[in-house]
Amino acid sequence: MAMPLRQTIRVASYLFEQKTLRRRDKFPLIVELEPLYACNLKCEGCGKIQHPAGVLKQRMPVAQAVGAVLESGAPMVSIAGGEPLMHPQIDEIARQLVGRKKYVFLCTNALLMRKKLDLFTPSPYFAFTVHIDGLRERHDESVAKEGVFDEAVEAIKEAKRRGFRVTTNSTFFNTDTPQTIIDVLDYLNDDLEVDEMMISPAYAYEKAPDQEHFLGVEQTRELFRKAFAGGNRKKWRLNHSPLFLDFLEGKVDFPCTAWGIPNYSLFGWQRPCYLMADGYVPTYRELVEDTDWDKYGRGRDPRCDNCMAHCGYEPTAVLATTASLKESLRAARETVASKRGK
Repeated sequence: MAMPLRQTIRVASYLFEQKTLRRRDKFPLIVELEPLYACNLKCEGCGKIQHPAGVLKQRMPVAQAVGAVLESGAPMVSIAGGEPLMHPQIDEIARQLVGRKKYVFLCTNALLMRKKLDLFTPSPYFAFTVHIDGLRERHDESVAKEGVFDEAVEAIKEAKRRGFRVTTNSTFFNTDTPQTIIDVLDYLNDDLEVDEMMISPAYAYEKAPDQEHFLGVEQTRELFRKAFAGGNRKKWRLNHSPLFLDFLEGKVDFPCTAWGIPNYSLFGWQRPCYLMADGYVPTYRELVEDTDWDKYGRGRDPRCDNCMAHCGYEPTAVLATTASLKESLRAARETVASKRGK
């Protein structure tokens, strides 16, 4: 786990406030904010651009985007889409959230990143999160366009040269092998020296064009168990709790807590998570109080049977970590170790 110390303290304080002082059993760790659905790529594993043309032209107003995050009270926000850098006021959305000391992760395929860098200012509260699904050939195949990997690499290098924090997000499919995972994480960790890396098994997103290459639960466990063998996971600066990595390997199992990473989009707060759309509500309170959370997750809803995505299970792992002194110390040790290896 490679979360910066300042951010670690902030999140730990927030969790203490929610659980101990306010005695809440449901609260957001990070909001998934989608201020648009339009994108400049047509990735096989994504269904966001399947929306009608009229929806793809819409852009969320700045006040609405910032207001949703403030309404939730979450300390962190992941700005996704679509491609957020296509939003004409994305810099203002990020600036206002950073000004309120929210930790902002701007997710991007990096095609526009070098052109837009001048709009942003380096800050410990801001990071670009570049989507990298493999090395050159594998990544370009996943996004259905040649040259994207090379542009992403150049964008990462330039952003880091200018003092920005840069993280990555990698989704793995059943076409991956333990070695392809090792290769891309080694490259991101050692060659590009990104600050943090996030990983997730691909979930069978209902509207995705490609429905053949998503991972099942046992496939996921075997894939990550082999990729993590030999101490690999401890050398990478993975932005995950150790318990979530245990979960990917099948060492532990958790219930889904999709309320921990709620999604807010052009349609409102999405039930129950950004991967499934069982309706939308206008307020965060309605999302939390009026959603039957117990009916979602593996073993409860057939649509969830193969899901091991971080949006549902990382919050559970984080809560389990903070509830255990042993796991809290373990997470702290791994954080320190990852910093030394940078």
